[in-house]
Amino acid sequence: MNTFIRSVLAEADHKPERLLQMLRAVQAQYLHIPQAAIEQLAAALHIPRTQIIAVAEFYSFLHLTPQGRYDIHISDSITDRMLGKEKLLNYLAEKLKVKTGQVRADGLVSLNNTSCTGMCDQGPAALVNGYALTRLDHAKIDLIAELIEQQAPLLEWPAELFAVDEPIRKPGLLLNQPFNNGAAIAATLARGLMETLAEVDCSNLRGRGGAGFKTALKWRTCSVQTDTPHYVICNADEGEPGTFKDRMLLDLYADQVFEGMTLCAAIIGSDQGLLYLRAEYLFLYEQLQRVLKRRRESGLLGRNILGRDGFDFDIEIRMGAGAYICGEASAQIESLEGKPGIPRVKPPNSVICGYQRKPTVVDNVETFFAATHIAIQGGLWFAEVGTAQSTGSKLLSISGDCARPGIYEYPFGTLVKDILRDCGADDVMGVQVGGPSGTFISNRELQRRIAFEDLSTAGSFMVFNSSRSIFDIVQNFTDFFAHESCGFCTPCRVGTTLLKNQLRKIVEGNGAAVDLEELSELCLIVKNTSHCGLGDSAANPILSTLASHPELYLNQLKQSSFTPGFDLDATLAVARRMAQRDDDAAHLSQVEN
Repeated sequence: MNTFIRSVLAEADHKPERLLQMLRAVQAQYLHIPQAAIEQLAAALHIPRTQIIAVAEFYSFLHLTPQGRYDIHISDSITDRMLGKEKLLNYLAEKLKVKTGQVRADGLVSLNNTSCTGMCDQGPAALVNGYALTRLDHAKIDLIAELIEQQAPLLEWPAELFAVDEPIRKPGLLLNQPFNNGAAIAATLARGLMETLAEVDCSNLRGRGGAGFKTALKWRTCSVQTDTPHYVICNADEGEPGTFKDRMLLDLYADQVFEGMTLCAAIIGSDQGLLYLRAEYLFLYEQLQRVLKRRRESGLLGRNILGRDGFDFDIEIRMGAGAYICGEASAQIESLEGKPGIPRVKPPNSVICGYQRKPTVVDNVETFFAATHIAIQGGLWFAEVGTAQSTGSKLLSISGDCARPGIYEYPFGTLVKDILRDCGADDVMGVQVGGPSGTFISNRELQRRIAFEDLSTAGSFMVFNSSRSIFDIVQNFTDFFAHESCGFCTPCRVGTTLLKNQLRKIVEGNGAAVDLEELSELCLIVKNTSHCGLGDSAANPILSTLASHPELYLNQLKQSSFTPGFDLDATLAVARRMAQRDDDAAHLSQVEN
């Protein structure tokens, strides 16, 4: 076994659950995962080589064949496309003399698309060897190509190429709160653990990752489990295109996120926390490690936190490797255990059987951030803001056709039209709330509200003006789901591809009425029979736009005058139910011209 592989194993304490971190290190060294490394890791970790190969094949940023010394991935998110990403990609490919999806013959550079880099507010964006490149234009591409041909190390590249801004356009309840490190932990210990849990309960805080599960119920359920140890996981794998508020929180408010994890640990009786950081946020890794080190030195992590005997808790950062599905809690746990990120069958839920099959709380970055301030201010302070079912505030990542993209914090219940006014959006055609897995609303629905009971969102808020094609948007989202399907279940693996192909047939003007009927039926099959939330959401872009703009789909059909062989309005009933719409604009009359 060579010296490098021995060092990788030692760094990971020879623990198989850290396999993904080992493979990331191997790839960084060899530009791929060599067969020899697979054999050596399998022997040292006492796991089958097929398990290592399965992991390497599952994640987009791991490869079994060599990539370029400069491995570039261009974001293919719809917001990047709106900013001219396709032309810039072609220009870069021409400058570097390499085709998209290939490695140049000399092995110097490889060029690929990637679903989203989490930089939707400052695109077109890309990654080079995992590090974010923002606001690309022809001048920057000229410079990047020159640096690559000169074989300049990334450390010598100009800092402005990697600049990631965090524009907080509208701070609110949480972002405006003053904070001193340790304040939430001290308040929790002074008040009492169960009393603080009661405050979280009183606040009615619900998960900010999109699912909206009540936080106090999750923590309480985990705390009473007798099986030990218990774990705390912070889900920082915000892979939903259009979402970047967790990036901002980890960049600017990491102490408050880690503090929320720590008070959760005190309440559920955990001594180990894990932060699952999406691969695209590699630029944050060293900075977050420094924050953790400082907290240990300050007595806020480690043994006997704040002098409390027996209060031991520490946090480890684990990196993803490019898999949207790992934002789902059980898939993330599988990934943390060194396996492909395939969602588990539920029940049991993670609070009963999670990481290492032990009771585990998995919460979003924003949820822990909110819990920190609830511990200090109390539950009523939080519950007085928002609506009865959706208390507190929500961080929105706003991008697309608006003058002021960035982070906005609003009380739940805020009208969409007010948000559009604040971000400088004019001539709005529609808004995608919640990313591709969320809901598309037309400009006739701007009185709707951001709330769990109306428009639920993990934070993505994409604005589209009237110059945009609704089919460009839907096709981008549908292609995204087909690409990101983990392939575990047939309805999602096959169904997302069928949706993509059937939609393309209609958009290109080759579809008849029966094709629109089949598209609706496919949506229902994929939504209702898939194994996990990805499949459940994959049809949403089609269903919500069918409900909001049925006439656009009808206009794409080959025949404008025909004797219908089915009731089109009845077929759209499925889309109306899914979109919770029954107004006049969601109905369609079949009239012979």
